[in-house]
Amino acid sequence: MARITASVYTSHVPAIGAAMDLGKDKEPYWQKVFAGYDFSRQWIKENKPDVVFLVFNDHATAFSLEMIPTFAIGTAAEYAVADEGWGPRPVPRVEGAPELASHIAHSVIQQDFDLTIVNKMDVDHGLTVPLSLMCGQPKEWPFKVIPFAVNVVQYPVPSGMRCFKLGQAIRKAVESFDEDLNVQIWGTGGMSHQLQGPRAGLINREWDNKFLDRLIEDPEALAKVSHIEYVNEAGSEGIELVMWLIARGAMADVGGAGGRKPLVKHRFYHVPASNTAVGHLILENQQ
Repeated sequence: MARITASVYTSHVPAIGAAMDLGKDKEPYWQKVFAGYDFSRQWIKENKPDVVFLVFNDHATAFSLEMIPTFAIGTAAEYAVADEGWGPRPVPRVEGAPELASHIAHSVIQQDFDLTIVNKMDVDHGLTVPLSLMCGQPKEWPFKVIPFAVNVVQYPVPSGMRCFKLGQAIRKAVESFDEDLNVQIWGTGGMSHQLQGPRAGLINREWDNKFLDRLIEDPEALAKVSHIEYVNEAGSEGIELVMWLIARGAMADVGGAGGRKPLVKHRFYHVPASNTAVGHLILENQQ
């Protein structure tokens, strides 16, 4: 059967993608950010998955205020890189995994989660920046990707607990797929940041690092954190962190799956990158 072997968590700051695309990643300001992913790039080469289930949020690219799905799964064979106003990023198109994606959609919907099925979608920096951080700038991405978009832009947004339980449903779906596939699940977005209003530029180092601690050690309690805490402590855009709970919920030690605590292979935190805190974590399921 297919199996989830690891989860990866990372910010998807658009300026990080621009720094890579413009060759600024070796400049002193950006070098400190990218140094946090040196281990990760070697790790992904040594632990290359067949498929990455990549949880991200669309930034008014594929969706708009005219249509805002809470959870949307991409089931296409490939995805073009979106033009977000300054041309598409110079990165490869994304190859999908339609058979596994369709199976996951069927299974998760049968577990009482409503998903929007998306058969055509351009993917923006929310998806491509994590790929670049983990894989560099290859001619083609080294694995297939299932895009999974979550609405964390327009309220009402899903609760942390809803996302955490959804991750458990995704794990069950993957494990019921009758093909030997190595699957990783990535949660992206965050960490603390606010882009507008009197608190624009907010970064909360203490809260961010406590979030990482709780994500590792006590995700069930973390899933109970309210929206208002995210807004108060991590800024208006800090709510993106609920997407990390989808990835954590898919790990083998939660939801009665009976697995052991995952191994922490890498942890990184840095401020600032643009006006955002950057967080990154790699967890491996123990065999």
